[in-house]
Order: sequence, then structure tokens, then C-alpha cells
Amino acid sequence: MPEPAHRDRDGARVSPALLPLRRNRDFVLLQAGQLLSSAGSQSSAIAYPLLVLAFTHSPAKAGLVGFADLVPFALFGLLAGVAADRWNRKRLMLAADLVQTLAITTLVAAIVLHHLTIELVIVVAFVEGTGASFFSIASTGAMRAVVPPRQMPTAAGAMQARMAIVRLAGPPLGGALFGIARALPFVVDAISYVFSIVSILAMRTPFQEERETDTSRLRSQIAEGFRFLWQHPYLRTVALIFSFSNFVFMGVMLAVIVIGKRQGLPSGQVGALVAAFGGCAVVGALVSGVFRLYLSMRAILLSELWAAAGLAAFVVWPNVYVLVAGLLPQTLLMPVTDTVLAAYRFAVTPDRLIGRVASVTRNIAFVIAPLGPLTAGFLLGAVSARATVALFACISLLLAVWGTLSPSIRKAPSLDEVLEPGAPPGIDGSLP
Repeated sequence: MPEPAHRDRDGARVSPALLPLRRNRDFVLLQAGQLLSSAGSQSSAIAYPLLVLAFTHSPAKAGLVGFADLVPFALFGLLAGVAADRWNRKRLMLAADLVQTLAITTLVAAIVLHHLTIELVIVVAFVEGTGASFFSIASTGAMRAVVPPRQMPTAAGAMQARMAIVRLAGPPLGGALFGIARALPFVVDAISYVFSIVSILAMRTPFQEERETDTSRLRSQIAEGFRFLWQHPYLRTVALIFSFSNFVFMGVMLAVIVIGKRQGLPSGQVGALVAAFGGCAVVGALVSGVFRLYLSMRAILLSELWAAAGLAAFVVWPNVYVLVAGLLPQTLLMPVTDTVLAAYRFAVTPDRLIGRVASVTRNIAFVIAPLGPLTAGFLLGAVSARATVALFACISLLLAVWGTLSPSIRKAPSLDEVLEPGAPPGIDGSLP
């Protein structure tokens, strides 16, 4: 049966595959729902450590909550990939949103009723992180389902722009809401999940292709995702490098909050400092097309890795503003790198494996990331902030050297080589 035709403003027939993404109804719904949900999550992300510091005054406990929020990505990432490839992805995303809504609502009730404990905060953070790990993996399949292959680089750029916008707006919003009432940022987070549920229910496109039921054992299904990734040296090496890079970044983000509070900054101003990373990420997402046009995948990746060396500035001048400024160049380049990697992975992975490969990639990339805030929290309580940041700066330097010398990264094919033959490369820098 032929695909239904669409017409542009001049009346010409346009294939659905060629429609601008802004006219792709399901893509817009998916992005809108995740925009609101991500904004709520970013608001509560800064509220978690602020809440713990407010009633325990312990950086170590704040780091423990950050660990609980991130560790589900490492614990359940592989299971989430199998679930996304085996079950209905739409139902899985809805269930994840519902679980997160209930968890956050429980935390709000505890704050309002003055029954808050550190144990409850840890459990809620863990449950919310678990829901996010399943939702994010399933959403990669949803993106693949609603976006044609040749538009994937542009879609990935739009996704990075959306994430960058919420990183810009979420932290100051969360800090400001927390200054009004401790429960308020979590109320906003719960409401944002409701909007995400509504947007997913409104989508019409199936989130997966027709497929036979896979009756193989769970271990075999996970192993298939690992084998596919391991056969692509570039993806494998980048996942390993970013495992340590995420450890550093998550640790430094907690350090910014703790050091900012130690310097006497109010919650709203701490949120504004964190939002500076979002501002740089927005700029990076908007110019990612220009970077992809003129730089190879290797050059983009190495630019981000070497930019992390800016952390060393804090060792010379231990001030929270210097720490933020030293990390901003890397933050600017992160969405550019993520856009390239996402488009490359989508292009080379078959639909039946997209969930497992995404989960394996993310599981490797986040396997030690939860230890970042945990390590930062304990170090900030035991040694100086300068020594803490110096450790993270040394790790960043080693990662940059690794990426520079890696033959897998040096010999990686270009993004154009893995896109649909004869299709436009999608690197004009425009957003839908």
C-alpha cells in the first residue's frame, strides 16, 4: 500500500520521509512531553542535594543521594534494553512515568507532613532513577520509529537542544522554587511526568517494528547487544572513555553545589551557577551542525575531552566561579559530541537491537558515574575542595590522552558513510 502523500505550501506532493521535523506530529509530541518532563527532573535534581544539605548539613549524605539517583542506570540498564526490545515500548514508557510520579508524590507528602528522613530521600531518588533508566532506553526506540534515517542527525541535534534548554532553565527554577518552599520543585517534577504521560498517549506511531517474539534466554539477549557493540570499535571505545568522563562530570556538579553553599551563596544563585552549564549546552546544540560540517567525529570528541582540562584552573584559584568557568568549554562541546554519537548509533543499529545496544552503551558509559557524586561528597567532607577537584582534573587529562592515542577513534568512519546512501547528510545546522 503506498504511503499517503502530504503537500507543502506550494501544493507539491511531499513524502512523509521528507517532511520537516516541525511538521512531524509524533516527533513534536515526543519532544514536547520530554521537554516538560526533563524540566521537572532538572528542577528536582538540584533540589535533592539542597534538601539533604538543609536538614543534614552533610556533603557525604548529599553525595549518597546523588549516587542513589544514578546507580539504577548501571544496575538496570541492561534489563531496560531487553525490555525495550521485547515488550511494547509505549507501555513501558507509560509505566516508568507512572512509577516516577508516585515516587515523587510520596516525597512531597513526607516534606509537607514533616516526616522526611534521609532514608526516604534515598529510596525516592533510587526509584526515580530506576524509572528514568527504563524510560530513556525505550525512548530511543520511539525516536527511531518516528524519525526517518536521513533526518536522524537533525533530530539528534533537536534532542540535544531540548536537553540543553532544560539544563539551562531547570536548575535556577529548582533553586528558586526550593527557596519558596522545599516541596515545590518536587511538585513541579510530579506534574511534569503527567504531561509526559499525556503526550505519549497522544502519539499514533508504533514505537517498534513488527517482530517475532524472542524466546531466547535473558542472558543471550543481553549478550547479543554486547556483541554488536563490541564489533564496532569506535562505539566501544567511546563508551569506555565516557564511563570515566561521566564519573568526573557528575562529581564536579555536586562539588559546584557544595562549594557554592560553603561560600555562602543562596539556593537561587547556586541554581543559576548550575544553569550556566545549561546555557553553554544550548549554544553547543544550536551550533552543532556547524561543528559536524567542518570537523570529523574524532576532532569533535577530542575537543570535548581536552576542554575538560579547564578544571585545573580551580586548583590554582579555588573559587566556585572559577570552577564553573573551567568546566563551561566542555559543556559547550558535550551536545555536539552527543549529537554525532546518537546519529551514528541509530544509523548502524537494526531496530530489533536498538534498545539493547543503547542500554549496553549507556550501561558502560554510566557504570561508574554514580560513584562521581559519592566520591565528591566524601572527599569534600574529608579533604579540601582543591584536592577534590585536582583528582577529577587528573582523570580528565588521562582521558584526553587516551582518546588522542586510540586507534579506534583515529580510524572511525565518518557519519556520512553510515547514513542512507544518496541521502542528504543532515548537517546544515538547522533545527526543526
